[in-house]
Amino acid sequence: MKVTEHIAQANDTLISFEILPPLKGKSIESIYDHLDPLMEFKPSYINVTYHRSEHMFKKRADGSFDKVEIRKRPGTVGICAAIMNHYSVDAVPHLICGGFSKEETENALIDLNFLGIDNVLVLRGDAPKNETFFEAHPNGHRYALELLNQVVQMNNGIYLEEDLMGGIKTKFCIGVAGYPEKHFEAPNLQTDLGYLKRKVEAGADYIVTQMFFDNQKFFDFVTRCREAGITVPIIPGLKPLTTKKQLSVLPRTFHVDMPDEFAQEVMKCKTDKEVETVGTEWLIQQSRELKAAGVPVLHYYTLGKPHVVQQVVAAIK
Repeated sequence: MKVTEHIAQANDTLISFEILPPLKGKSIESIYDHLDPLMEFKPSYINVTYHRSEHMFKKRADGSFDKVEIRKRPGTVGICAAIMNHYSVDAVPHLICGGFSKEETENALIDLNFLGIDNVLVLRGDAPKNETFFEAHPNGHRYALELLNQVVQMNNGIYLEEDLMGGIKTKFCIGVAGYPEKHFEAPNLQTDLGYLKRKVEAGADYIVTQMFFDNQKFFDFVTRCREAGITVPIIPGLKPLTTKKQLSVLPRTFHVDMPDEFAQEVMKCKTDKEVETVGTEWLIQQSRELKAAGVPVLHYYTLGKPHVVQQVVAAIK
């Protein structure tokens, strides 16, 4: 079932989760171990992130180095199929521009269609960790809008091979990212909103936001979207804060602000266990307020902390 169909049929705020593929060499059981405690909440769907390959230098016996390409977290498509088979829950794979050619993207979409997966979240993706700026694949997409257009084309039965006739029309429900505090590369909020509107006009069916810790930032973002004529569902993305280090790492990495009241409480903590308690309670209050405001879905970035998310969802059910 499509994400938008889940939302349309719901009588209350839905729950969804997002997970990382395991590191290469780990089994699918690590995914089940992560999700099992969360399945009691009957999530409507589960997002699975996609990770681009990275370049590393391996030293040769003669002291020189070889530049090699590795993908640390492969398996997104297979994990989505496994989740749907194991739990009978819809899976939403991420699609990214970085590191993928248009042909590889098309083949991935064909695989997803064969597997009966009819949702995708379209993202540009980040630059590799060892590089400052995002660089597109030579035969790939530079912007999420371009990747979105490729998915829309396949939904219309148009493939990369111009002489391919009678190609089946796929039926992907397409999600895109929104940034309540703006994408860090956008010059200002209004420009960023313009980019988002173009994606919706091109065929995006819903928006899921970057994490935020101040609900007012989200509410203001929704207001700006609606005033700009964006009418698709807007889903808040939520993440628990569990260590004191994250108080500085998350704003630097994801370009989000921490509310002063929250930051002050975290700074009082003497251990990460205390931070986790404060972070859990903050996320519970965030979730309750968002649910009371009638958001369509509460989307939790679990990212290795399913027990915290479990506590949060249990408290608001």
